[in-house]
Amino acid sequence: MNKIDVKDVYFYYGDFQALKGISMHIEEKSVVAFIGPSGCGKSTFLRIFNRMNELIPDTHLEGEVLIDNQDIYAKDMPVDELRKNVGMVFQRPNPFPKTIFENVAYGLRVNGIKDNDFIRHRVEETLKSAALWDEVKDKLKESAFALSGGQQQRLCIARAMAISPSILLMDEPASALDPISTAKVEELIHELKKDFTIVIVTHNMQQAARVSDKTAYFYMGEMIEFDDTKKIFTNPTQISTQNYITGRFG
Repeated sequence: MNKIDVKDVYFYYGDFQALKGISMHIEEKSVVAFIGPSGCGKSTFLRIFNRMNELIPDTHLEGEVLIDNQDIYAKDMPVDELRKNVGMVFQRPNPFPKTIFENVAYGLRVNGIKDNDFIRHRVEETLKSAALWDEVKDKLKESAFALSGGQQQRLCIARAMAISPSILLMDEPASALDPISTAKVEELIHELKKDFTIVIVTHNMQQAARVSDKTAYFYMGEMIEFDDTKKIFTNPTQISTQNYITGRFG
């Protein structure tokens, strides 16, 4: 199980209110896309699911965020356990200055796994899941920096998956990639949905339309509309959603 429930969430950076009263239910093993103009709160909202915003000083959250009915902001919630369950892939590929193999093995080693056979098997399995194994199986001892940008991003997805999270957060995972690499990442998202709940922030509306089951449109810290992707893109309820999607915005 890996469903997400957000209940009346407000979020502040100091005095600045970044999110205003957002409630949302995300089904397990589905892909949800967040769209909206820059600065509308979608990345801030994404990062509440693994408490990444707490790394920024003077922030606070009001409301409830539940993963499988567990309040992830409860005082006794171990944040490292939460982040094992909720993996994150960032906008730009950020491989570690290590070999391809050690990039994927990193999370396993940090979590105290010492069984080298298990690590080898898990690295291979994860690289296969990330549609990268055939391209790198003979280069595992080479630096991850030798890979192309698109390969590096799939490596970062593999690294996030290696510790078996149940939720994957993706913050514009293809915005720095060329169209062919973007298509590979999108194919990968389709495959990963069988095993993971995926939440993706994207500026690319065609991408949201292609990969997601549901789409949320954000504007000025508010969630204006959240519905099946097909409905959002063909028959949205709100006029501002319609204006954004058709390019009449702003």
